[in-house]
Amino acid sequence: MSKSVFYHAGCPVCLSAEHDIIALIGANNVEIVHFGNDKSRIDEAEKKGVKSVPALVTPTGNVLHINFGASMQDVKG
Repeated sequence: MSKSVFYHAGCPVCLSAEHDIIALIGANNVEIVHFGNDKSRIDEAEKKGVKSVPALVTPTGNVLHINFGASMQDVKG
């Protein structure tokens, strides 16, 4: 099984969701992508259908937008 990918921008809402996601599905089952640390992955997230962060992309390609932290336009700056 491939991993889910959790995209976020580092805001308090995103960090709280990150901790919850890891607790729910386990650190070995999710790749964490923090756009503040790796802006090069923004295009990848948008191509997968991420419209806002925090968002979890499942191994089957479903995008789960979790609470509203920031739009992708906000993330791009």
